[in-house]
Amino acid sequence: MGSLPCLCYLAAAVAVAIGSERRQHQVQHGPCRYTFILPEVEQCQPAGDFQVTNSLQRDSPSAPESPHAEPSWQERKLETLESATENNTQWLQKLESYIQENVRSEMERNVIHTQTATMLEIGTNLLSQSAENTRKLTDVETQVLNQTSRLEIQLLEYSLSTNRLEKQLLEQTQEVSRLNDKNSYMEQRFADMEAKHSRELQAIQQEKQQLLELLDRQNELVSLLEGELASSTRNSTLIQRQQASLTDTVQQLLAMVTHCNDISTPVDKEMLKFRDCAEIFKSGVTENGIYSIHLPNSTQKIKVFCDMKTKGGGWTVFQHRYDGSVDFNRDWNDYKLGFGDPSGEHWLGNDVIHLLTTTKDYTLQVHLKDAEEHQAYSQYDTFYIDGEDKKYRNG
Repeated sequence: MGSLPCLCYLAAAVAVAIGSERRQHQVQHGPCRYTFILPEVEQCQPAGDFQVTNSLQRDSPSAPESPHAEPSWQERKLETLESATENNTQWLQKLESYIQENVRSEMERNVIHTQTATMLEIGTNLLSQSAENTRKLTDVETQVLNQTSRLEIQLLEYSLSTNRLEKQLLEQTQEVSRLNDKNSYMEQRFADMEAKHSRELQAIQQEKQQLLELLDRQNELVSLLEGELASSTRNSTLIQRQQASLTDTVQQLLAMVTHCNDISTPVDKEMLKFRDCAEIFKSGVTENGIYSIHLPNSTQKIKVFCDMKTKGGGWTVFQHRYDGSVDFNRDWNDYKLGFGDPSGEHWLGNDVIHLLTTTKDYTLQVHLKDAEEHQAYSQYDTFYIDGEDKKYRNG
């Protein structure tokens, strides 16, 4: 490559005292031209920065100074001019050094220019490759961004699904906690009930033991009663024989009384009226059967079944059920008047029971027997019922 033309302009402020005018000085060095302007002498003061060691000597020696004489105007002017000239000389020396350095640096710049062009070409190629790599990198980055976006969307969906699962897990955990609390409560109740049942079972076992002991005592008592019943049966046979002979005697006496005219008295007739089975039993009748009784405070005569065997005899039966032949699902009036037949299943009637139980004290006995001949009974020492106006309440 050829050398580049050098068009350099250097402007320097150098003080030159030539009246009040400014002068332009030009220096030609090869293809380069240097132009500088000198300022006025009065405004230019020599600076310490531009002083050099190789300063020029004056052409003529200076006049000896007198300690008492003041320098004239010409002398001061001359001194100022000499200082300016010395400064200009220093500037010229610096310009010469600068020009020499520029000449040397011009050749270096040519080499640098060549290298710079080569480097620019290499840089252009590198820029092209960088652009291509940047484009490829942009495509890859776009693909990565798209893939990243898809992954972020999937991650968001997974996060939402995870939140739902966590919520469901929390709900299930709370439900399990509630079930555990309920299970603990049920276990506590079960333990309390088990303890209660254990206590009740112990009490039942104690009652069972007491009942067994009572049953043993009752069995012993039954054995004693059976022995007494056997002896009573033998005695009853003798009494029945005596009663039969007495009955024959009574019948003979009755026959004799019947043949007598106008001998019977009201007292005799009253003696033949029985108010209940107990009076019949006291008269000496000991066989179960149907007998007629006269209700107290009434002229009504009714037939009843008398039990002369149970618990000493003399029981007036007002209810008897054993085969279900009579329907006991009746209304108020049927139970008031009574139904059935005394020889079978029957109900005596609430009115009759009321009239019987209001004249004297009665004892009620309920006797039960099942198909396997197991028996049970209950006895109440005081029994009566009120009239219909009080709904037949029992006492």
